[in-house]
Amino acid sequence: MTFVAGSKMDFLSLRYHKQSLAQTLCRLGLFVICMGMVLTMSMYPMLRFLGGKLHSSFTGSYLPGHHSVLLINCPNEQAAKDIGRAIMERRMAACINILPRTSTMYYWKGEIQDATEILMLVKTRTSKTQRLIDYVKSVHPYETPEVLSFPVEDGSLPYLKWVDEAVPDD
Repeated sequence: MTFVAGSKMDFLSLRYHKQSLAQTLCRLGLFVICMGMVLTMSMYPMLRFLGGKLHSSFTGSYLPGHHSVLLINCPNEQAAKDIGRAIMERRMAACINILPRTSTMYYWKGEIQDATEILMLVKTRTSKTQRLIDYVKSVHPYETPEVLSFPVEDGSLPYLKWVDEAVPDD
């Protein structure tokens, strides 16, 4: 009878061991899947960037959204030139157009305002836009400066390559 009882105990420990092994393998598999997803999601921006670079270099085409044009209004030409020069010295843009007087109407503190402003068109890499926006907000004379960014969908490839050469990548 002890032999039978011993067999029963061996069977139970073997069964428990199989369940424990199955649970361990299941947990390990779940861990590997989760880590794979985390790595994929954290590396996605870099992989997308590299994929876009490879695509455009092999096909000679343009990856939409790689460049941006920013619109910035300034109260006068001197403010626009000062801000523009500072942006250029920091290599945050390839080119800035300062357009002559524009008539502007806007709401400010519940009232319709009429003003004359100077419009700046800033051409840069999209990767630089947030840094550029933060910089303009820090030096602009307006309490709430207008800084709008628009992605470039297409354009002259030689010009866009020149923008890439003029604005270093971070």
